[in-house]
Amino acid sequence: MGIIRKILIALSFVLIAGFVKSQTHTPRQLFPGLFEAVQLADVFHDNKTFVDATPKHAPAAILKLWGEQKNKPGFNLKQFVLANFTLPTADAEAFKSDISKGVRRHIDTLWHVLSRKHNAIANYSSLISLPNDFIIPGGRFRETYYWDSYFTMLGLHESHQTKIIQNTVDNFAFLINKYGSIPTGTRTYYLTRSQAPFFSMIVNLLAKEKGTKVITKYQPELLKEYAFWMKGADQLNQQQAYLRVVRMPGGETLNRYWDNSDLPREEAYKNDLDSAKKTTQKPSDFFRNIRAAGESGWDFGSRWFDASNKYGSIQTTAIIPVDLNCLLYRLELTIAQSYQLQGNSDLFNVYLTKAMARKSAILKYCWSEKDGWFMDYNWKQKHFTPQQTIAGVFPLEFNIPNADMAKKMANTIKTKFLKPRGLATSFVHTGQQWDSPNGWAPMQYMAITGLQNYHQDVLAKDIAMRWIKTNITVFNITGKLTEKYNVNDNDVKTSGGEYPSQDGYGWTNGVLLYLLNHYAVK
Repeated sequence: MGIIRKILIALSFVLIAGFVKSQTHTPRQLFPGLFEAVQLADVFHDNKTFVDATPKHAPAAILKLWGEQKNKPGFNLKQFVLANFTLPTADAEAFKSDISKGVRRHIDTLWHVLSRKHNAIANYSSLISLPNDFIIPGGRFRETYYWDSYFTMLGLHESHQTKIIQNTVDNFAFLINKYGSIPTGTRTYYLTRSQAPFFSMIVNLLAKEKGTKVITKYQPELLKEYAFWMKGADQLNQQQAYLRVVRMPGGETLNRYWDNSDLPREEAYKNDLDSAKKTTQKPSDFFRNIRAAGESGWDFGSRWFDASNKYGSIQTTAIIPVDLNCLLYRLELTIAQSYQLQGNSDLFNVYLTKAMARKSAILKYCWSEKDGWFMDYNWKQKHFTPQQTIAGVFPLEFNIPNADMAKKMANTIKTKFLKPRGLATSFVHTGQQWDSPNGWAPMQYMAITGLQNYHQDVLAKDIAMRWIKTNITVFNITGKLTEKYNVNDNDVKTSGGEYPSQDGYGWTNGVLLYLLNHYAVK
């Protein structure tokens, strides 16, 4: 073998190794020291900007330059970053909507605006390479997100965009097979956590297009996701927790949100360090609780706080979330169905039994007869968490309550959660985005379809009409479909959060189009 060929082969291995490293290492790991300097100096107001930036050179070369220049007189950190990184942009910033063409045309256009090619990944980018083209939520969210995708796909289903739905399922199957779970989003800094496990529902949505063979095709990935959420369950003693599983006082096993890291989030690094100064928790516990809330998708809101409703009291890992356990109930049922379709009665019964045990435990620990509502449960303190939230609608979607419970829930929705412009997320104003006055498309959808399961059609339609009107009113004023909405009054502004309300927006588009079609609204 010639010397030139040997050199070329060696270089190819270096390049491959560098790309593999860039697909698993986070920006903080790739740029130690520089990362902290940029984030703590507030070079960019949004910490997510730097972790989404693409290096123009190998990390070692950039770090060498930084080491040589940082202590020189007149050194400008922002100029250094701009010279060595390409900052992320949002295509939607250049997109100008045409209100006169109506909201349906706007949504059809946004499917193209929010689409991304799978092969557009630069080396050392935090973006995770996917095998198929994908769709993003919009705004600062420039990657695929796990639970967002299901609600976005509702609209894609209505638009007969079967190819994109298939791509999403295959991309998620790829992530499960490569990383053992579907991360919050397709960035390396999200790999320590997943998100609300909607994969079984996404598979079932594709099955509506292509038949039940889809359910058996993705059985291996359904089982792998289940194994991720249930890891360690067999080793638990009573009232113990490990990773995402908790052994309850009565011996039942339920789940919680978790994150494998107890460090500040890279995409909100300065925020987390600043917030840690205002809590009595150990920093590692505090960061874990913040990250676990990130896994829920509800980042952040009073459902994770104690009765003080202060951010510093966040206690996510002590909480059994009703929505998470409903989704895992659905996953167990889907796995059972996959075995039934294969004619495997033994394993069908195994997973059906698991599902029925979980349903019983949800009813035991999360149903509040006094409130007429499903609540989150603090497994450490052995009582409901302080706040009623709209997450309590999830059992309706999965037919968990009996008819009498569902009737009580409908009354609670009508008398407490229903506001002039949609369903409230909670009844408290904490300054967090998953609290009043904000309403979110996924929660409207879960409530509407859940109520329909129990023939509460009048109330379901009332919610839908209010939400549709809210979306279209804001669109006619701003030309945008946004991430969340103020449901209390006619102010188009929402409240709270670590970032401004985002425009785009995948799950808003999907739920709105579903509702427009379901209720035949022109």
